[in-house]
Amino acid sequence: MSGETWMVLAVQRWTIGPRTLQAATLLDRAGEHAAAWIAAGLVGAAVDVRGRQHWVQAVVAVLASHGSSVVLKRVVRRVRPTHPSLGAHVAVPSRWSFPSSHAASTTTAAILYGRLVGTRLTAVLPVAMAWSRLGLGVHYPSDVASGIALGSAVAALAPIGHRRGAR
Repeated sequence: MSGETWMVLAVQRWTIGPRTLQAATLLDRAGEHAAAWIAAGLVGAAVDVRGRQHWVQAVVAVLASHGSSVVLKRVVRRVRPTHPSLGAHVAVPSRWSFPSSHAASTTTAAILYGRLVGTRLTAVLPVAMAWSRLGLGVHYPSDVASGIALGSAVAALAPIGHRRGAR
């Protein structure tokens, strides 16, 4: 068993129970095709009239993050965890795992939406999403770490500044 497979198994054994499985599954659904993050950005654009352009730019960045991760998956073609000791708790749209699209789009959304609402509290979202991908048995640690790095890079390239009073 590889070190990464062992880490996925450890996360599953130590942190996944009935309630945490529900939470991980909810995060999985929220991050599928970046749907919840796109919806949240569109709500932000509808509500924050003065910041609408920034919200739209943030949504475009989330889409770019998700899209670039999907392209990378098809280039790298790393197969998802398949060890018999692991449980895969959700269906996945493809067999490719590197990088995690959920982690990439969640990270981009967390950084940019956090800037727009003036908080750093959104930083917990990529960590929670990364945990869910391991706990659900659908990614290796390097998949989620690379997704977070990709999402951070896309956010860094987005032309969206910080709002005053970020906490």
